[in-house]
Amino acid sequence: MNQTKDDVLAVLDRLGVDRAVLAGGDIVARSPIDGGEAGRVTALSAADIDALVRKAHAAHLAWRVVPAPRRGELVRLLGEELRAVRTDLGLLVTLEAGKILSEGLGEVQEMIDICDFAVGLSRQLYGLTIATERPGHRLMETWHPLGVCGVISAFNFPVAVWSWNAALALVCGNSVIWKPSEKTPLTAIAVQAAFDRAAAKFGSAPDGLSILAQGHADVGQALVDHPLVPLVSATGSTRMGRAVAPRLAARFARAILELGGNNAAIVAPSADLELAVRGIAFAAMGTAGQRCTTLRRLIVHEAVADRLLDRLAAAYRSVKVGDPREAGTLVGPLIDKASYDGMVQALAAAKAAGGTVIGGDRVDVGSGDAYYVRPALVVMPDQAGPMLEETFAPILYVVRYRDLDQAIALQNGVPQGLASSIFTTDMREAETFMSPAGSDCGIANVNLGPSGAEIGGAFGGEKETGGGREAGSDSWKAYMRRATNTINYSRSLPLAQGVQFDIG
Repeated sequence: MNQTKDDVLAVLDRLGVDRAVLAGGDIVARSPIDGGEAGRVTALSAADIDALVRKAHAAHLAWRVVPAPRRGELVRLLGEELRAVRTDLGLLVTLEAGKILSEGLGEVQEMIDICDFAVGLSRQLYGLTIATERPGHRLMETWHPLGVCGVISAFNFPVAVWSWNAALALVCGNSVIWKPSEKTPLTAIAVQAAFDRAAAKFGSAPDGLSILAQGHADVGQALVDHPLVPLVSATGSTRMGRAVAPRLAARFARAILELGGNNAAIVAPSADLELAVRGIAFAAMGTAGQRCTTLRRLIVHEAVADRLLDRLAAAYRSVKVGDPREAGTLVGPLIDKASYDGMVQALAAAKAAGGTVIGGDRVDVGSGDAYYVRPALVVMPDQAGPMLEETFAPILYVVRYRDLDQAIALQNGVPQGLASSIFTTDMREAETFMSPAGSDCGIANVNLGPSGAEIGGAFGGEKETGGGREAGSDSWKAYMRRATNTINYSRSLPLAQGVQFDIG
C-alpha cells in the first residue's frame, strides 16, 4: 500500500466515511500527487438511475411543502458539518485533485460560504406584486420548487460545484442527484457523509433528498434523459455541453451549463505593473492552470510589453512546482497523463505557429505516473493556432496590441465567453471594457485576474461557455418555476386590453 493511499484512508476515516464503500469497484481514484491508486468505488449503471430518480422525486414531493426557512435550517446544519471537517476535507481535495493546500481549504470555505448565502436566501425567495390595469384585481408572481435537480461536476472543483447547486436547490424545495467526476469520487463520498450527518441532526429530511450517483458517462446520460429531472447543471468541456444540451432540449428540460473558458486579460499602458504581475501569476498558474477561469491569453500594450514580460518571466522561473502538501508550493500536479499530453501538443503547435516558449518542461518528482510541469509563458506573433483553443494546463499566451479597440476585439475573438479582465488606471478604459462595447464575457474584472470569483455574484459565461449561472445574485430562480397569478376580488369581470365578451 502506498503512502498517499494510507493518507487518503486516514483522512476518510476522520471524515466519517465507511471503508466498505471503497471495497473494490471499477472506478479507480488516483492521486495526481504520485499517480498511485487512492481507492476504488463501485460504479452504478444507467439502469440504476431510474430507481434513484424516483426516490429523489418522492423526496421532492415531501420537501416542497416544507417552509423555505425550515429548509434553510438543513443547509445551515450542512454548513456547520463542513466547518467541522474543513481541514480534512480540504486535505482530501489536495490528495485527490492535486490542489495546493490553501486552494483545497479555499474550496471547502466556498462550500461553507454558499451554505451561509443559501440560509439567508431561504427567507428571501421573493415574488412581485405587479401593477394591474383591471380594477378590483391583484396581479403577482410566485415561485415554486422545480423538482429533481441533477448535478454533473468536474474534477477541478470536486466539491464546490456541487454545493453551489445543492445549497440553492435545497432551500428552493428541490432534491438533488449528484454524478461527480470519475477522477474525484472520494471527495464526493466525504461530502455525502457530511450531508447525511446534517440530515440526521435535522431529523425530518425525507429519504432521497440528496443522492450520490457514482458512475461513468452512461450514468450522466441517463440522468440527462430522465423525464423526472427537470433541471441538469453540468460542468465540463464544451464537447460535453454539446452532447448534453440537445438531449435536455429534446424534452424541454432546463440546462445550467458551465463549459470551457479561454480567458484573457488586457494590460493597458497605464496599468500598475506590480499589481498586474501578481494578478496574472495567480490567474495563470493557480490550480496548475486547471480552472475554467484560468488566465490563458494575455493581451499587452506594446508600450509596456517588454517590461511586463521580463517581470513575468522572472515570476514563472521562481514559483515552486511540486507536492501540493508542502509549504511554499504554488503549482501542484496536472490531474493525469492526458492533461500532460494535451499541454505538450499545444506547446508544439505554438512553436510551429512562431511562438517563443518559456518554461513548460516536465518536473521530475520521482514518480513516472505523476505529471508536474513548469508553467509555460508563450509569446505569440498574433492570436492564432492553439491560442484560439482552451488547453486545460498552465499555458499563458501573450500577444501585443496598439489600441483598446484592437485589444477588446482580441479578447472577444474566441468561441468561449467565461471570464475576462483589464489592468488599467484609466477610468475611460475600465468603463469601456465593462460597457456593451467591451468584454463579451459573463465575468469582466478590473485590476485583478479573471479567476477567483466570489459566491455572492452569479457565476457563468456566454457563447460556448454555455450561458449558465450558478451561486449568487438571482441564480436561485433557475431552480424554481415561476407562476403569474391574477386574483379578482371585485364583483365584475373586466378583461385585459379592453376586450369585451358579454354573454348576458
